[in-house]
Amino acid sequence: MRFVPFELERWQSTWENQVRYNLSESGVHPLSIQELLGLAGASTLPLLEVRLGYSQSNGTALLRGRIAALYQGVTPEQVLVTTGSAEANFLVCWRLIEPGDNVAVMLPNYLQTWGLVQNFGAAVRGFALHAEAHWEPFAEEVRSAITPGTKLVVVTNPHNPTGHVLSGEMRKLIVDRTAEVGAWLLADEVYQGAERDGATTPSFWGSYERVLVANGLSKAYGLPGLRIGWLVAPPAFAAEAWARHDYTVIGPTGASDHLAAVALEPRVREKLLERTRRILKSNYPVLEAWLKRFGDTFTWHPPDAGAICLARYRQGISALELVEKVRAEHSVLLVPGDHFGLPNHIRFGFGEELDHFQEALAETERGLKRVFTD
Repeated sequence: MRFVPFELERWQSTWENQVRYNLSESGVHPLSIQELLGLAGASTLPLLEVRLGYSQSNGTALLRGRIAALYQGVTPEQVLVTTGSAEANFLVCWRLIEPGDNVAVMLPNYLQTWGLVQNFGAAVRGFALHAEAHWEPFAEEVRSAITPGTKLVVVTNPHNPTGHVLSGEMRKLIVDRTAEVGAWLLADEVYQGAERDGATTPSFWGSYERVLVANGLSKAYGLPGLRIGWLVAPPAFAAEAWARHDYTVIGPTGASDHLAAVALEPRVREKLLERTRRILKSNYPVLEAWLKRFGDTFTWHPPDAGAICLARYRQGISALELVEKVRAEHSVLLVPGDHFGLPNHIRFGFGEELDHFQEALAETERGLKRVFTD
C-alpha cells in the first residue's frame, strides 16, 4: 500500500531544534516546569516523589476527571489520555478506517488525519475553506463532500493553518449533514482556549451521538513537552480506543500525568489560558505591522485563534524553495503553505517571547527581501 508521508512534521522535526529562530510553531512559548509549578503555587516535592514506574495507562483518575469536567455530561470513563492529540487522532483512524472507506476532511488543514486515512486505505474527499469567505466553507461543498456511505468527517476548530473559528451556522450544518449520512465526526479542538478575543470556542461535543473530540495541552496551554492529549468519546468507543492504545505507547509518563493534572486544576487552567491570550494580544499587532511593511506583497485574514497567521504572497517563487532559502541562509524556520495544500502561502507562528519574536521577524525580513528581489 502506498505510504503518504507527513511532510509538515518531517520539516519541523528535522529543523526546529537546529535553527536560531523558529517561526514554524503554532503554539505559544512553552513554560518550564518551574514556571508551571510557580504559576500553580505548587510545591516541587510531589513531582519529585513520582515513581518512575508505569502510570495508569489511560490516565490517572484525577487527570481524567479534570478533563471530563471540561465537557458537558462526560464521565472519566469516556476520556482516554494519549501521547499528544496526535495519538488521539491516530487511534480514531485506526479504530474506524478500513480499505475502501470514504472520509471527508476540511481543507486546508494539518494533514495528519488526511494522510493517515489514506495510509489505512480510505479515499479522501475535501471540503474547502475559502479565503474570499474569510476561511468559511461553502455549504454546498460541505454537503457534496459528506456523502451517504462516508465513514468519518474530520474538522479542526479553531482551525490550523488559518486560525479561523467556524460560525455557529456552519457548525450546525456540518453536524446535521454528518448525522444525516450516519458518519462519525472527529473534531480536533487543540486550539480551543487560544482565541484572541477571549471567547472560548464551543466544543462539538454533545452535538451528535457520534462525535469524537481530540484535544491536548500543546497549543492553548503552552505545554507541548508534556506530550499530553486526550480523546473524548462515547463509552464503548473510548474502551476500544484504550485497547488500541495498548499497542501504541501503552500510557503517559507519571511525571507528565502529574503535571497535566496540575495544569488542569480549574484555577491554574484559567491562568494558563490567560497567559496564552496575553501573548497573542501582544504579538499579533507586531506581526500585522511587520506584514504591512511589505506593501502589497502579502494578503491575509487576521486569525481568530492560535499563534498562527496564514499569508499569501504574490511573487512566483514556490513556498518550498522560499522557506528553504530563509532557513539555510538566515536560520529562520517557516512553514510553506504547500504542507497544507496551499502554494504561495506561508504560515507564520507568532507565539514566541516578544523580544525574541521581534528579532526573528527582523531576520526573516532580511531573508524574504533577499529572496523576493533575486
